[in-house]
Amino acid sequence: MSHRRRAGVRGGRTLGAGLLAAFLLIGVFAATGIAGDPFSAGSRHDRSAPDTGAPWSTGPGGHDPADRAPANGTPGTGPAPSAPGAAGGPSGPGTTGQRPAGALPFDLPAAARAGSGKKLVFAHYFTPYPLSLDNASADSDYYARNYLTPAGENGKHERYGGLLRDRPLPVPPKGGDWELANLREEVRTARAAGIDGFTLDLLSLSGANWDRANRLMEAARSVDPAFKVMLMPDMTSLQADDPAVLADAIAALGKAPAAHRLGDGRLVVSPFKAEQKDVAWWTRVLDLLRSKHGIRTAFVPLFLDFDAHHERFAPLSYGFSEWGSRSYVGQDGAAGDVRRAHGLGKIWMQPVSVQDARPNQGIYDEAGNTATLRSTWTHAIDDGADWVQLTTWNDYSEGSQFAPSLHNGHTYLDLSSYYLARFKTGAWPPIVRDTLYLTSRTQFAAADPTGNQSLVMSPRKGSAAPRDAVEVLSFLTAPATVRTATGAAKDAYEAPAGVHAQLLPLQPGTSSARVVRDGTTTTTVELPYPVDRTVQVQDLQYYGVSSGRES
Repeated sequence: MSHRRRAGVRGGRTLGAGLLAAFLLIGVFAATGIAGDPFSAGSRHDRSAPDTGAPWSTGPGGHDPADRAPANGTPGTGPAPSAPGAAGGPSGPGTTGQRPAGALPFDLPAAARAGSGKKLVFAHYFTPYPLSLDNASADSDYYARNYLTPAGENGKHERYGGLLRDRPLPVPPKGGDWELANLREEVRTARAAGIDGFTLDLLSLSGANWDRANRLMEAARSVDPAFKVMLMPDMTSLQADDPAVLADAIAALGKAPAAHRLGDGRLVVSPFKAEQKDVAWWTRVLDLLRSKHGIRTAFVPLFLDFDAHHERFAPLSYGFSEWGSRSYVGQDGAAGDVRRAHGLGKIWMQPVSVQDARPNQGIYDEAGNTATLRSTWTHAIDDGADWVQLTTWNDYSEGSQFAPSLHNGHTYLDLSSYYLARFKTGAWPPIVRDTLYLTSRTQFAAADPTGNQSLVMSPRKGSAAPRDAVEVLSFLTAPATVRTATGAAKDAYEAPAGVHAQLLPLQPGTSSARVVRDGTTTTTVELPYPVDRTVQVQDLQYYGVSSGRES
């Protein structure tokens, strides 16, 4: 049975003061972050139906001139380059949407670009955590003041050491409609990685999350008409008893040009935890969309328990999906799920994940560094999935983000581009640059936090056993020696050409690695976050860094 979710560091340092120090380490001074708890009553479903008659703006070529220059007249970042793998200038604050030359160990082929084929890759977008919540400086914005510190929101999150352990990669404050500008940047970043669109988690039908959902539709349209947004009503959050209310909401967003439709014009609707309502209820929603709004649909329910519900939903479904396990040892049933879906004549959207650590729920999955990411992508490729959903783009309360973040940079997104290329094209892209990816925690799995945290995370049932390891994932053009340092321990090993994962024991201090071939160092990487034995806050996420992204 799959799992989720939100109920609404053992960490090397307190996250309030440590946050600014982290910025100094990686050279990021910027902003991010709408104030308020994303799980408050104000973000719940409102029973009033949204307006279905408001027009969506259009422009020449589907692009908004504001995409090229913010309202305050300062230079904008400009449209995304036509080739997602093309050079986009130096990396740094405010440029996450453009990939610098040489960032990846391979060149993303044209056939893997967003909107380029039948195999589609979406990323699950969670509206409570955009790039910025208040357009303030990153060292004092809402993330820093209230989500990354145990004392945030008047101590509301002290019991579990703070709501979050990571945040979006900071961006500078902006003038004009900064929220729309930041959403455009997220679209550019996903598009540059080869992602075809977002699955939009609809948590509520009014308030900040609903407003952000509408802005995201506009952001996608203005950046690239090929980038699509799949509507995903979240049935764990929406208090939707009246099918007409949900049908009206879906229709309101579904008229947007960015809404994901099949080639025959059907609007794709993919509710999260579809089994929350029975087949008759969903049949009524789909009937109302057709009879009241003139919208034909392709229904792709996402289940938390696929085995128990998919056969009953088959008559009204175009395809199926599930949330999936977040540990590399929990993927054995993936191939059978795809076979059952295809046996019923349905497409299958495979979940691909990095990790899962939820301080406010006291639970985590052992991801095994990048083992879960590599395993879930391999299943999507080998088992014949039709679509992929990266779970998630930016749910920082689950610690499951693929989006560029403070503690991971672009590590997991860049790695996904490699597997995405194989998924879409059927061939692995050639490795043309030596690149190292280094991942580890900043604390030992069994460390006890010394602060006031009373709720600590334990492994979820069925998860792999906790491990304390540094992983060096190498992409090499030819065999070479990899020299490593984990704390005071130094070592070396011979790595083959291609992709190779090497595990090293976790040690106090910082970790680094370099590739040496014919006496010459070709690339180096260092994880700038030291490992501590004594910690104030439990933090069981894996941190990551890429040699292709270091400044």
